[in-house]
Amino acid sequence: MKYKAIIFDLDGTLTDTLEDLFLSTNYALRSCSLPERTLEEVRRFVGNGVRCLIERAVPEDTESRIIEKCFGTFRAHYLVHCQDNTHLYPGIAALLMSLHAKGYRLAVVSNKLQRGVDDLARTFFNGMIDVAIGEQPGIPCKPAPDMVQAALSQLGVTASEAIYVGDSDVDLQTAANAGLPCISVLWGFRNRDFLVAHGATMFAEQPHDILSLV
Repeated sequence: MKYKAIIFDLDGTLTDTLEDLFLSTNYALRSCSLPERTLEEVRRFVGNGVRCLIERAVPEDTESRIIEKCFGTFRAHYLVHCQDNTHLYPGIAALLMSLHAKGYRLAVVSNKLQRGVDDLARTFFNGMIDVAIGEQPGIPCKPAPDMVQAALSQLGVTASEAIYVGDSDVDLQTAANAGLPCISVLWGFRNRDFLVAHGATMFAEQPHDILSLV
């Protein structure tokens, strides 16, 4: 074992959440009489947390009070519907079972709301994830290193004993800020060319590829 712990991003890495994020975003936009967005636009907007998703989704000149209303509507809708169309990517369940059986400590760090992270962890991970950290008061969101540092502390390992797995430029920045190497997955919300342009050097084309990299 090269590492003792593996820290995963959630959306676009372990779970395909795009459809539910897309539907909740457009529900909120419609509720505020704002133009809706396409699936590909929402794909580009995700990665820095749901508040940033809404700030990117609304028109550029939208008043702050409308943004806040839209965010509140999104949040309420998504917390109810975050599992309607969400699923694990193929091969992820087998990967997590293999890693868990081999004795790796596993964590999720996500800019998703903490309640959403908790709900998805209970549904999909069957106790295989030791620590699950989402957006919450007092912990700056990724790409700040604080979520990863909190996960490392709860896992009882140092940065030199862990590796990060994600699908985006935000994940690459997060790993670098926390002093961890990063595996970039190619089934998520960003493609290889985009990831290479943002400094990615280690890739997993399929979930089982991660086993040989850790």
